Amino acid sequence: MQIKQSELILNADGSVYHLNLKPENIAKDIIFVGDQDRVDKITKHFDAIEFTTQKREFKTTTGTYKNKRFSVISTGIGPDNIDIVMNELDALVNIDLYTRKPKENLSQLNIVRIGTSGSLQVDIPVDSFLISSFGLDLNGLLHSYQIESICNTDIENAFVKHTNWSTKKAAPIIIKNSKILEKKLSSDHTFTGITATAGGFYGPQGRVLRLALQDDNLNHKIDSFQFNSHRITNLEMETSAIYGLSKLLGHNSCSINAIIANRANGTFSKKPGKVVEDLIIYSLNKLTE
Repeated sequence: MQIKQSELILNADGSVYHLNLKPENIAKDIIFVGDQDRVDKITKHFDAIEFTTQKREFKTTTGTYKNKRFSVISTGIGPDNIDIVMNELDALVNIDLYTRKPKENLSQLNIVRIGTSGSLQVDIPVDSFLISSFGLDLNGLLHSYQIESICNTDIENAFVKHTNWSTKKAAPIIIKNSKILEKKLSSDHTFTGITATAGGFYGPQGRVLRLALQDDNLNHKIDSFQFNSHRITNLEMETSAIYGLSKLLGHNSCSINAIIANRANGTFSKKPGKVVEDLIIYSLNKLTE
């Protein structure tokens, strides 16, 4: 069945609408960053650059590092942006843009998010690296899709009960990472845990400026949650959307964060730029081993 022009929008040059990319512009191994300026901080380490483009907050550079081809893409902030990036990336590899029909033989992308985050646990210090074993979706984006196959009901039900989750909010969803990518990125020095993904930076993450919160004790409920050996270690705005859409579309994904703040003890890194740079080099080397 042909996909309508209103559903899959292409630019005049045949590139996908938001990302400004054609299929030949991207690698199968992709690194996501939130900040468009961080793209250059990664690709400055590349041995060669073959392509770069930018439209709005979506900047992409493709090149090689240690003979491995990567594309680095800035997603901007939030699950809504991830929805755009994931669907358009999948269209580039799994839809024939000329016939507008899904391909019979589907391709699988490997997606690693390199981000920054704040720890919710006292024992995960600033300047450490954290791999998200699960994404906890608190923002509702994934409910727009058929998600039954990716849910982890036992953990979700335990979280709802522990937090007395409001029925006026979207039901939480917990999605696993790609164990293949987690194994690549892991070392004796990395932490792992559930990463909660909020739909905003202030109220949805428990920050109070002038507006009262629906549940002013939610952050404590989140950081005190435990299910078997699983606990929630950090809070940000992209991981669960990446994990959920990757699972639904058949791609591998894993998120690794530089911990630049610890909200449990109120500390902030004295060298956040260096921590991010160290994580970039660490991740590139792990992905090319």
